[in-house]
Amino acid sequence: MIDGVMVKKLRVIPDERGKLMEMLRSDDPFFESFGQAYLTTAWPGVTKAWHYHKLQVDHFTVVRGMAKVVLYDDREDSKTKGEINEFFMGDQNPILVRIPNGVYHGFKNIGTEECIIVNTPSRKYDYDNPDEVRLPAHGSIIPYDWTRKDG
Repeated sequence: MIDGVMVKKLRVIPDERGKLMEMLRSDDPFFESFGQAYLTTAWPGVTKAWHYHKLQVDHFTVVRGMAKVVLYDDREDSKTKGEINEFFMGDQNPILVRIPNGVYHGFKNIGTEECIIVNTPSRKYDYDNPDEVRLPAHGSIIPYDWTRKDG
């Protein structure tokens, strides 16, 4: 596991009306601060990658569909520099992934419907001075191939 990455198995509480799923709580051991909450979506087969934040810590949860969330540690001072983590998360695996600042990340919708990711970052988005560094999804310095691995 990349240094600083944490995974939380989510608590799903179903009843005859539907379900409730807790994602991030202020009493979680890794909780730092609250900046905002937002959702992002992707159509089947779409990849949204790569970027990292200099200051912000992300907390990803897939609330509908299935996504492959991938992280790459390019931090010079990290003991896990060069490591890649893959998380298959969503309807079939309800987890939250804590993504430390400085770690590249992205995701691909691997399901058959639009996937929805809720992120609760530690800082709010600064429109005038965005806290992000971006690379293209394919063919960048990151040694990762987003194509499906059949076999």
